[in-house]
Order: sequence, then C-alpha cells, then structure tokens
Amino acid sequence: MTPKAIIAPSILSADFASLGSACADLMRWQSHWIHIDVMDGHFVPNITFGAPVVTKIRPHVERPRTASGKGTFDCHMMIAEPKRWVKDFQKAGCDLYCFHYEAALHSTAAEAPAEKNEHTTNPKELIRFIHAQGMQAGIALKPETPVDVLWDILGSAEAAEVPDMVLIMTVNPGFGGQKFMASELPKVKAVREKYPDLNIEVDGGLGPSTVDQAAEAGANVIVAGSSVFGAEDPAGVIEQLRAAVDKRKGAEKM
Repeated sequence: MTPKAIIAPSILSADFASLGSACADLMRWQSHWIHIDVMDGHFVPNITFGAPVVTKIRPHVERPRTASGKGTFDCHMMIAEPKRWVKDFQKAGCDLYCFHYEAALHSTAAEAPAEKNEHTTNPKELIRFIHAQGMQAGIALKPETPVDVLWDILGSAEAAEVPDMVLIMTVNPGFGGQKFMASELPKVKAVREKYPDLNIEVDGGLGPSTVDQAAEAGANVIVAGSSVFGAEDPAGVIEQLRAAVDKRKGAEKM
C-alpha cells in the first residue's frame, strides 16, 4: 500500500529575501516537509544556495521528532560531487540528503570540500555514508536515466545501502516552473509495484492539474514550488495535493 501523503513545497519558488519566514509559513500551511533544491552550476546549469543558507533557515522550522516526520529538510542535491558535501549539510540541519544517481557513479569519494581524494564513490557507498552521518538517504533519477538502475540498489542485502526514498524527476533538473513530463510516470509505477512501502517522490511541474496523474502512478511525496508559492491560497493548494494522494490510498483499500 502507498505510504502516507507527504507534501514537500520547494523553496526555490519562495522569496529569497525572506526564506526563514517562507519556511515558517509552509509549516503553518500544513506542509509536511520542506524541499531544498541545491544546485552547483556544474551538475545542472543553475546555482541556488548551499549549507550556510540551510543553517540560517533551520531555526525557523522545528526538527522532525521521527524519521520522515513533519519539519523534515529534504535537501535535493543537484551537485556534481555529492559525497563531498554530506557532512556540511548534516551540520547545517539537513534530515534527508537526496543525491543524483548520475552524479554518484564516478564522482570523488572526498568527504570534505577541501579534501583531495583520487578514489571515486558509488551510489551504495554514498548511501552508507549518508546513513552513517545520521541522515536519511534519497536517490534521484534524471528523465533520461532508466529506472532499472535502481533495482540492484533497492535490493541490496545490506540495510545501510538501501535508500529511504526514491525521487523521480518529472522535469529536467535545474530550473523551477517547467512543464510536467508525464512520460516519467511509468518509472514511478515500476518502483511502486516492487516496493509498496517506499517513499517515492516526484519533482517538477506538480500542481493541482497534474498531481492526480502522479498519485495514480504511486507517488506519495509531492514536490511543488510555483503552484504553492504563486497561489492566492497556498494552504488550499497544499491540501489539494495531499487529498489527491489520500484519494488513491482510499481506492487501494476498496
């Protein structure tokens, strides 16, 4: 059965001059997580914010009391060297560190920004490292990456190597406000069929007009940016998104 609905608005669409207040507003509007899009200008052609910003906004949102609980900082790391920044983001207040599969294949195994390391990491090793820092681990796929690459990772016999969440991108990562790519939903369906209890996140072009498709495919974690922050009634939009996932869960019970 699909896990509970989790709405994770992206602060990429918030007013950067008042991010702390925007995060507090999201909690007041009954969002569950806060999605933080971290971009380095290398893995994607855009630059957003780093660990110092996460440090500053963390006091505005109470830390989750349980894994995946309300107030989770869901950091989507669209960066070329994800292992290098794990410790910095843990210190900043990240709860769920979601890296891209594509970046983890051949990037450095260095564990600090200034460290020099000739070795490379891989997805399973990076998941173990994230868990060892006390965070949950997520793994994300770009649209061009086939879902089959996840089966060996999700099926690992070592619990420390298994991600807590899978993120299926429904746009090409790098910019907010893009058009939803329904072509990516078969990936969501394939993961949900194999892993009914796993948190599956979708990110890109999500709003009231597209969330039903994502929920029907099996997504339970919904990232929405402009559709929330650009709405006259943001709390109402968050409730609409949650209701769409809950509706599918209700249908499963029938």
